[in-house]
Amino acid sequence: MTHIDDTSVAEEMRLSKRMAQLGLCSRREADGYIEQGWVKVNGQTAVLGQKVRPNDRIDLMRQAHQQQAQRVTILLNKPVGYVSAQAEKGYKAAAELITSENHWAEDSSPLRFQTDHSRHLAPAGRLDIDSVGLLVLTQDGRIAKQLIGENSEIEKEYLVRVNGQLSEKGLILLNHGLSLDGEALRPAKVTWQNQDQLRFILKQGKKRQIRRMCELVGLRVTGLKRVRVGRVKLGALPAGKWRYLLPNEQF
Repeated sequence: MTHIDDTSVAEEMRLSKRMAQLGLCSRREADGYIEQGWVKVNGQTAVLGQKVRPNDRIDLMRQAHQQQAQRVTILLNKPVGYVSAQAEKGYKAAAELITSENHWAEDSSPLRFQTDHSRHLAPAGRLDIDSVGLLVLTQDGRIAKQLIGENSEIEKEYLVRVNGQLSEKGLILLNHGLSLDGEALRPAKVTWQNQDQLRFILKQGKKRQIRRMCELVGLRVTGLKRVRVGRVKLGALPAGKWRYLLPNEQF
């Protein structure tokens, strides 16, 4: 049983929203747990739509923890031509690659593939259709929130092949000083990896952000590969193959 007692929020709010805010689970998962009778507020079984105050005690029951423990997180080396989320415009979704045939033979996870592992997978940070590399697909709302929540501090690292001339001032702007969609971008770490490739380390992920940043300083992206999310690296995982997040790995 988990006990959370936090007084950081001043106003009353829906229980499911509060549970997500506290990092217990996603809102959708919270509603499911509440429906099952697996959530207590101040010792009383919670009901759907219930409102809570900041100092209310929220307990997740053992059954909810057991269900969370069965949820898997998968690391895929996404190839070009697959979309990260739902299939669209004739392109396949990356989740369609999560099959026993595409499971990396060198995966050292103790898990054995079950068809349930390929269901309800959500991308925790997207990659464009023409980008490749590390895509995290998870059934666990806590991990999704950790990686793509609005306050996420998780770094994402990319190798970006470019055409064009980049001035010293342009490099400074890539690190800090650009705006997209009328909003100043958070500071980034951008350095030359080699003659025609930049290394980007970001803590946010606006749509096509790196490509648009490069356009603003006169560069055209010809290749983009994500090689790290937090402390988890793509490593030797081949294109089109996937593996499980290991028990000792944390983002």
